[in-house]
Amino acid sequence: MKRNLLVALTCALALAFLGCPPKTESTGTTTSSGAEGEILVGEYGSLTGGQATFGNSTHTAIMLAVDGINAAGGVNGRKIRIQTEDDQSKAEEAANTVTKLISQDRVVAVLGEVASSNSLAAAPICQANKVPMITPSSTNPSVTQKGDYIFRMCFLDDYQGAAMARYIHNTLGLNKVAVLIDNKSDYSTGLAKYFTEAFTSIGGQIVATQSFTSGDADFRAQLTAIRTTNPQLIYIPAYYNDVGQIAIQARDLGMNMPLAGGDGWESPKLIEIGGKALEGCFYSNHYFPGDPDPAVRDFVEKYKQRYGATPDALAALAYDAARVLAEAIKRAGKTDGPALRDAIAQTKGFKGVTGTINLGPDRNPEGKTLVIVEVKNLALALKAKVEPAGAAPATGTH
Repeated sequence: MKRNLLVALTCALALAFLGCPPKTESTGTTTSSGAEGEILVGEYGSLTGGQATFGNSTHTAIMLAVDGINAAGGVNGRKIRIQTEDDQSKAEEAANTVTKLISQDRVVAVLGEVASSNSLAAAPICQANKVPMITPSSTNPSVTQKGDYIFRMCFLDDYQGAAMARYIHNTLGLNKVAVLIDNKSDYSTGLAKYFTEAFTSIGGQIVATQSFTSGDADFRAQLTAIRTTNPQLIYIPAYYNDVGQIAIQARDLGMNMPLAGGDGWESPKLIEIGGKALEGCFYSNHYFPGDPDPAVRDFVEKYKQRYGATPDALAALAYDAARVLAEAIKRAGKTDGPALRDAIAQTKGFKGVTGTINLGPDRNPEGKTLVIVEVKNLALALKAKVEPAGAAPATGTH
């Protein structure tokens, strides 16, 4: 989608400011080539603002991963240190924080962000300075298209949207769907596009498309317009903080059809905000904490022991991202940008919490499984698994 002028100017200024020669390893204590020096890695995320649970889940998991790596001896005899910056859930601040991490802190790589708009603001800065960036969970396809130093750990919106379209149409047998979009979000507009294209291509009908802006308090006009079209389901590719309010207002208007969405729903705040209005609603996601896979069980147990909470999918993806980066540094044997970029790009067969990670030529993971999570009795339950080869669920639906 079109970015606002402030974001565009911020990114342009950041790129101009950072138009310096590519960074190499310094002789400072944090990035020295000697075995005693720390390896400084940057993290930027939404620690405050509208998507704060995204940033906090990501940060806690990165720290869990890095502390575990350091406790086991670090990487090639060196400890990793994370320099974290809060972008306040704003794209323009994402550009600013990454500018600081690279130009002032001299990080060797960057982890972040969750929101695609924020990753799209920061990625060109990392690319221009040849500093590898791994987004754990930005699903908009455009993110990794910003250059060969930009990587991700999650599946993309084209797959997520199409898989959900086929699941809703083919498995649930629903043919009439309305779509409600956050028109200022790259994530929302992109996911809506892929869902709509896939749903209509297999014979489904989009009976209404309405839009809002994140942070709006009143969605009744859009919902009333949707109600007149009698959809069997409303697809809402938005973030948790808006979805909960939309669900409440839809039920107040007597709209009892299920609501569905994407991984932007993933947050402990979702049910806290929406409560019973979300009962029977569901969304696509990257993992489920109740999965019996040993890698998932080990991660969930460690996270619960440290933080006293169940890790969400954003935490799982961030944990994988930090460990993939550490493993790439180990294989590279050094931390200059080109060498580290090449090592990350060669990631194959990495056993992560969110599945086996094989990065393809476009720097996106190939062949990851999608899970569908349902709100049931004010808790989350696994509804189905969708394998990469198709949209048929690998597990039964509830």
